[in-house]
Amino acid sequence: MTRLERVLVWAGGAMFVISLAVCTYFYLIVWGRPVAHEVGGIAGIGTDLLLLTLFAAHHSVLARNRPKTWLARVVPAPLVRSVYVWTASLLLIVVCLLWRRIGGELYEAAGGRAVLHAAIQALGAWIIARAVAGIDPLELAGIRPASASGGLHTAGPYRWVRHPLYLGWVLAVFGTPHMTGDRLAFAAMTSVYLVIAVPWEERSLMQSFGEDYARYMREVKWRIVPFIY
Repeated sequence: MTRLERVLVWAGGAMFVISLAVCTYFYLIVWGRPVAHEVGGIAGIGTDLLLLTLFAAHHSVLARNRPKTWLARVVPAPLVRSVYVWTASLLLIVVCLLWRRIGGELYEAAGGRAVLHAAIQALGAWIIARAVAGIDPLELAGIRPASASGGLHTAGPYRWVRHPLYLGWVLAVFGTPHMTGDRLAFAAMTSVYLVIAVPWEERSLMQSFGEDYARYMREVKWRIVPFIY
């Protein structure tokens, strides 16, 4: 890897962290501020859905083997994963910056119920952290090639569901003690995308790991939510 490629790869990793920070800020701070109901109306919801669809389309399509093979013909091999991370990170920032406020407030928990909600969110964050640690954060950020991180990961939260990152996400975004219209829309739209994306992702995993993944699917029956899906 050349010096320029190394710089681009590490800059992509930094952009990945920045995009997560921006998303967290908007979810916790911006979308938690009370605003009038239906600020953006139906058109606003449609805009938000379109933004997330563009992000989801990139996240799913470019993660498949055929697009990655095509991309490898256009950019140097060490930058394939980094290009994907750069694009996904920038799209996530765009989603947040261009998000049309929906407004409204569904509930604001207090007392013991607020503690319960906070515990659910903390559990979701813990599951995400454990799942990311299992698949190598540097690989996730596009800094380390996928081949350098080993084979199929089935330990830790991967023993409960096949996609613990998604389980953690659902708990974190739906567990908030203060549910506004914007937080609910973001949580619902992203969670629906995850449910739709799982079969595609598992087909790619089958291509990558073959019988190992088939055996893992037999051993761990639930995809995201235990006993439900």
